[in-house]
Amino acid sequence: MVGALRAKTDAPMMECKKALTEADGDMERAEEILRVKLGSKAGKAASRVTAEGVVAASVAGSTGALVEINCETDFVSKNESFLAFAQAAAELVAKHGPADVAALSALAYSQDGFGPTLEDVRKGLIGKIGENMSIRRFKRYHGGAALAHYLHGTRIGVIVEFDGDATAAKDVAMHVAAMKPAALSSAEVPAELVDKERKIAAEKAAESGKPAEIVAKMVEGSVQKFLKEVSLVDQVFVKAADGKQSVGAMLKDKKTALKGFTLYVVGEGIEKRTDDFAAEVAAQVAAAKA
Repeated sequence: MVGALRAKTDAPMMECKKALTEADGDMERAEEILRVKLGSKAGKAASRVTAEGVVAASVAGSTGALVEINCETDFVSKNESFLAFAQAAAELVAKHGPADVAALSALAYSQDGFGPTLEDVRKGLIGKIGENMSIRRFKRYHGGAALAHYLHGTRIGVIVEFDGDATAAKDVAMHVAAMKPAALSSAEVPAELVDKERKIAAEKAAESGKPAEIVAKMVEGSVQKFLKEVSLVDQVFVKAADGKQSVGAMLKDKKTALKGFTLYVVGEGIEKRTDDFAAEVAAQVAAAKA
């Protein structure tokens, strides 16, 4: 558990051990304790993605889709058949608008001699490639607004729904991929994220030993700073010439309005199995001797 926590947070091993002891073995609570003690470093490292796969997009006019397809290894995520399957899934979502992954899987599709449905192709490729793969999630846009999208390789995908300047919208899509905002505005940041940040800020402020009214102001200041950091329109635009202009201010200058965005990062929130190769080899050698 100490090793797992260290891998997620980059915190020193002894700090991880102390945090787990204090949290009675609760991994999530231990991460929060490290956030309090070590600041944002632990939180940023904890957000790193570990699972493999690709994000694919299909956009034509005001209709578009973003999909995430997962596999077991980075090697398979570069396989041509796997990539073709992912792109086909995105195109099927955009064209047919399935209600869920089961409905998407039942759509007609043939590839590499497998079919007649997307699910049949998936099963066929599992047998051919020798590695499990799954359709994790998708998002479809078809509301009539303009769409801009950006793919950072095959691991990060963004679709932005907008009215106005297409170049500005494309820049915002690239900004989202780089800065990974949690919501369009501070009012839309999920309550659970705000509550968690408030709890962490309260613990950090309490350690200052200052009067209650000062602690309350410190907590509120920390929460407001957090909201500004994770809200798209409040973030400093990555291409700002002065290094200060916010995304919202840039869009206002370009007479462009954002209606929403979707950001997919491969494996986000998925725990990846880690294997101890040396231990595995040692076990095989011992078994052979026996």
